[in-house]
Amino acid sequence: MKLTLEGLKDRQSWEKAGITLPSYDAAAVAEATRRDPVWVHMGIGNIFRIFIGGIADQLLEEGLMDRGITCVETFDYDVVDKIYDPFDNLALSVTLHGDGTTDRKVLGSLTEAIKAQSSDEGQWERMKEIFQNPGLQLVSFTITEKGYALRNAEGSYFSFVESDIENGPDKAVSAMAVVTAMLLERYKSGKAPLALVSMDNCSKNGSRLRGSVLEMAEEWKKRGFVEEDFIAYVSDETKVSFPWTMIDKITPRPSEKIAEELEEAGVENMQPVITSKKTYIAPFINAEGPQYLVVEDSFPNGRPALEKAGVYVTDRDTVNKSERMKVTVCLNPIHTALGPYGCMLGYELFADEMKDPDMLELARQVGYVEGMAVVPDPVILSPKAFLDELMEERFPNPYLGDTTQRLAVDVSQGIGIRFGETIKSYMEKYGDAKMLKAIPVAIAGWVRYLLALDDEGKSIELAPDPMVPELREQMSTIVYGEPESLKDQLKGILSNEVIFGVNLYEAGIGEKIEQIIREEIAGPGSIRKTVQKYLA
Repeated sequence: MKLTLEGLKDRQSWEKAGITLPSYDAAAVAEATRRDPVWVHMGIGNIFRIFIGGIADQLLEEGLMDRGITCVETFDYDVVDKIYDPFDNLALSVTLHGDGTTDRKVLGSLTEAIKAQSSDEGQWERMKEIFQNPGLQLVSFTITEKGYALRNAEGSYFSFVESDIENGPDKAVSAMAVVTAMLLERYKSGKAPLALVSMDNCSKNGSRLRGSVLEMAEEWKKRGFVEEDFIAYVSDETKVSFPWTMIDKITPRPSEKIAEELEEAGVENMQPVITSKKTYIAPFINAEGPQYLVVEDSFPNGRPALEKAGVYVTDRDTVNKSERMKVTVCLNPIHTALGPYGCMLGYELFADEMKDPDMLELARQVGYVEGMAVVPDPVILSPKAFLDELMEERFPNPYLGDTTQRLAVDVSQGIGIRFGETIKSYMEKYGDAKMLKAIPVAIAGWVRYLLALDDEGKSIELAPDPMVPELREQMSTIVYGEPESLKDQLKGILSNEVIFGVNLYEAGIGEKIEQIIREEIAGPGSIRKTVQKYLA
């Protein structure tokens, strides 16, 4: 069985293998979407395919949509060449339940894959065509937190952003420049309205996206690439809106074991690939069953019936509370606390780390004790029930195959949201955050991890993170086994509000974190011993 439009014609074989096929005509949906696109998505990796693609698939199945999603890749073009094109843009979703069973379904909702590559005239013209279509309703994004960043830790523009600013819309390369260039095309072709919907794990993600787009537009105006009226168009949220969202679905890297099971069932060419930009991806996507998407209802050109596919469509304040509940208290802080420690304590799988009493206690205190004390209540979701589901069902699921290494990716880009917001809440409530124990232990664990040594002092490979070289340089004179070697090397890191969202010394916990790290570099076994001491 081949995962192609032609291959799907052998329905009997797929059904015999226990794989559900679309009840709608995937080829016809693809053709209709190419003619008249309504939904574009940028950043077309794993969580997009199984979650957002799954929402569109459900709406197609129920006759609530007649077109799918136009998929645009802004960063890793290998994904288009290796995962979309060879499989006619079809995807095979595999839902992993805690009892070891799976649900397998082919998604036909991803209808066209385009590279957002201004140097490729054909792809660039097709992008323009899509954005000029007045019927286009929304552009959603899963480009990760760093996809919205224009500036480095010092506050200067990244070199690639500087190039985009100087070169103008026709030579845009970065995601923010690309989307601003496409908005310019929409403006020039009639100023039709549009919603730009960030679905990334960023606090106030809609505002972050809006700020980056407006900043790019303003820089282009200074250089004569765009006119003042374009700035007015992008600034007017009755024309171009930037709804806030909260998204949640644990989507680990594709499992080689699942690839083998699919091939044994008769599906060809299911092996995962690692692209040149280190994207781990496969023709299938494996993920947990639970999923949450909360979206602000701000769509000036209309929208699909998202609420009919389990999406919470609500007001901005409720979205903000839901996002803060998840990103600053319940899920992401625990991932960020345990990921680096898991790597240093020798755990490959997060589910295995969740059996470790010390790590379970760290998770419990970060979430139930310190986070829950200041958690905002979104009402549509219960914070305690949400955290209970995570701790009892989702995190311990051994079949997810989620790795501690994945949880340690790009920590510098999100740690300010995951812990900084709670620290600031304590400062507002008590004047400082000195009463915190678990969050300082968590932050210390990440900084200790940057030494690239485990709890026995052996070398470990660090997960990708754009700030690692810079941070390791600042820590280069800290010597494992010599606690006294840690003097003031961490001052520049722990006081960096770009990283943590707050100066940790002003919060009253900078010195505590330094002391925890000093104890964690004392020698073999010192990490576990120190965690036990500070969480007691």
